[in-house]
Amino acid sequence: MKLHHLNNSRSFRVFWLLEELGLPFEVIHHQRHPETQMGPAALKAAHPLGKAPALETEHGTIVESGAIIDYIIRRYGNGALAPANDSPDLPRYLEWMNIAVSIGTMPIMLKVYGRAAGLAGTEFDRRADAEFAGVLGYIERSLEGHDYLVGDAFSAADIQVSFIGELARVLVDVSPYPQMIDWMKRLHARPAFRASIEKGGEYAYAT
Repeated sequence: MKLHHLNNSRSFRVFWLLEELGLPFEVIHHQRHPETQMGPAALKAAHPLGKAPALETEHGTIVESGAIIDYIIRRYGNGALAPANDSPDLPRYLEWMNIAVSIGTMPIMLKVYGRAAGLAGTEFDRRADAEFAGVLGYIERSLEGHDYLVGDAFSAADIQVSFIGELARVLVDVSPYPQMIDWMKRLHARPAFRASIEKGGEYAYAT
């Protein structure tokens, strides 16, 4: 497999998963433009959408971190980092995997694009804050009495959802969410996460 990897992006999620599973892969590094923070045009050579992460596999090249992680788990996971199909934890796992790329990401995009459009402090920004608070509150409540999001075991859902917590620390006040803060510390202390940072390069959102 070849991972097209962009600094300060969700491609670290895929890098981290591959390290957790101990899978061999080649990394093709891409850098954001220092001023616009946009990914380079070279990413379009990997996939028509020109987005990272992009994973070259024996079955073709795919983008979108959720799809890539699902592919890796199904193809190479051998039962690791995801509940079995007959597990009572499967519905919650699937929910988190999809929250991570939909409901959970939406407030981040609202905040980022709102700031870029000069809307900080406006009604638009306050509505984005309210959406963010709903997502972060759900993460916080789900972690009460648990170390991880799905049952009591670390899973790919933790890898995916961690990006929401990481960006939240940059965009809003996360002090009301102590369970989430402790959870991110546990995740960032994992050897595979540290290896993804050491090998993957710049990731401004790591603790």
